[in-house]
Amino acid sequence: MMFPQSRHSASSQQLKFTTSDSCDRIKDEFQFLQAQYHSLKLECDKLASEKSEMQRHYIMYYEMSYGLNIEMHKQAEIVKRLNGICAQVLPYLSQEQQLQAHQLSQLQGLALPMTPLPLGLSQPTLPAVTTSSSLFSLSSLLASQAQLAKEEKASRDGVDSHREEDGDKSD
Repeated sequence: MMFPQSRHSASSQQLKFTTSDSCDRIKDEFQFLQAQYHSLKLECDKLASEKSEMQRHYIMYYEMSYGLNIEMHKQAEIVKRLNGICAQVLPYLSQEQQLQAHQLSQLQGLALPMTPLPLGLSQPTLPAVTTSSSLFSLSSLLASQAQLAKEEKASRDGVDSHREEDGDKSD
C-alpha cells in the first residue's frame, strides 16, 4: 500500500511544482509585458512630443511663407509702379539715354516703351550687369540725367538773362 501512497504524493508534488512553476512563468511574462508596455509608452510620449514640435515648426514655416508671399506681392506692386514712373520719364530723355534705359530694362526683364531710333543711330552695347545693380544703374542714370537737365536749364536761363541785359544796354 505504500506504493499507491507514494504515487499520490509524487503526483501532488508534481502538481505543486507545476503550479508554482506556472505562477512564476506568468509572473515573468507579466513583468516582461509591463516592461514592454512601459517602453512603448515612453516611445509613444516621445513621438507625441516630436509631433507637437513638428506642428510648431510647420506653423512657423507657414507663417513665414505667408509673410514672404505678401512681401513678394508688395515688391511686385512697387516694381509695377516704378515701371510706370520710368515709362512716364522715358520720353523726356534723349534717344541715347532712352536706348541705355531700354537695354537696362531688358537686362532687368522689364518692358519700357521706347521711341524709335533716328536713322543712322545704332544700338550701343552695354556691359553685362547683375539684376540688383541694373535697377540701381537705371535709377542713378535717371537721377544723373535729371541733374544734367537742371544744370542745362540753369545755364540756358543764365545765357537768356545775359542776352536780355545786353539787349537793355544797346537800347
